[in-house]
Amino acid sequence: MRAADWDERYAEAQQWSSAPNALVAELLEEVPPGDAVDLAAGEGRHALWLAGRGWRVTAVDFSAVGLDRGRRQPGAGAVTWVTADVLTWTTTPASLDLVLVAYLHLPVEDGAAVLTRAVSWLRPGGRLLVLGHDLANIADGVGGPQEPAILHSVDRLAPVAELLDVDRLEQVRRETPAGTALDTLLWGRRRALDEGAGGNVPP
Repeated sequence: MRAADWDERYAEAQQWSSAPNALVAELLEEVPPGDAVDLAAGEGRHALWLAGRGWRVTAVDFSAVGLDRGRRQPGAGAVTWVTADVLTWTTTPASLDLVLVAYLHLPVEDGAAVLTRAVSWLRPGGRLLVLGHDLANIADGVGGPQEPAILHSVDRLAPVAELLDVDRLEQVRRETPAGTALDTLLWGRRRALDEGAGGNVPP
């Protein structure tokens, strides 16, 4: 979808809960705060939650309307809000402790390019958390996009996982009022700069 399409959706009504995704909150609960980017932040629910826990957060999204919703929330002054396309936005290499990419869905090649660039932004030991609708959700889950070309899977995220020390790369279940949805999770750390492929990530 184009930025204008998301602007229209956000202008009509709040799209998501103001609370963080439960799995995101669980994984990050004990991680010490540092410098983070919430990529494709939408209305900023995760960026706001992270800022409330002491993180220095930049929220990036191409929908100015969505980000404006976030800016109006309590605690928004602690977040840096950036209107930009994730396909082209970048930041200083090896400068972040966390890149969060929650429910960003792009064609496979575009998604791999964005996530590979995201790994390059991490300091050694910095975390990448990717969570999104799984390809199998179309047939076996509920909700979410119905376009196979833009959905995640363990196989599709495997090339990015090879750049990390991976804690988890798996399909996960998410309970919703409509039933069980299937997501894909990638949760890993950037290796030290002298430890093989993870230390030689293209910018």
